[in-house]
Amino acid sequence: MDPPFQTKLSRRERQIMEAVYRLGEASVAAVQDELPDDPDYHAVRVAMAKLEDKGHLCHRREGRRYIYKPEIPREEAKRSALGHLVRTYFSGAPSEVLLTLLNMSAEDLSTDDIAELEAWIEQAKDEGTAHD
Repeated sequence: MDPPFQTKLSRRERQIMEAVYRLGEASVAAVQDELPDDPDYHAVRVAMAKLEDKGHLCHRREGRRYIYKPEIPREEAKRSALGHLVRTYFSGAPSEVLLTLLNMSAEDLSTDDIAELEAWIEQAKDEGTAHD
């Protein structure tokens, strides 16, 4: 399996992608405003063009400026990143991820959150039984 797209990016490229995902679509100037360390406009423009060459962004022209958006849908990016995290840090076991998350935020879970988790678990059980 290919590594997730995030592992193929530099720190700055990941920051740019995070900004574009947050904004939905954005000009170079809008992304520049979102980045830490106050990067130079030209450096951001070059990095975004590089991300487009790598297939992570696409653009449309709006007047004199380019408006960029992610080429990879947000859901696919999330699944790829989470899959990489599960394989790398949790030995490929999603249950370990869930247990870690629950332990981290147990006191923050509302009754509704717990009910939703229980419903998901029941649905997963039913789907698992259907495949047996």
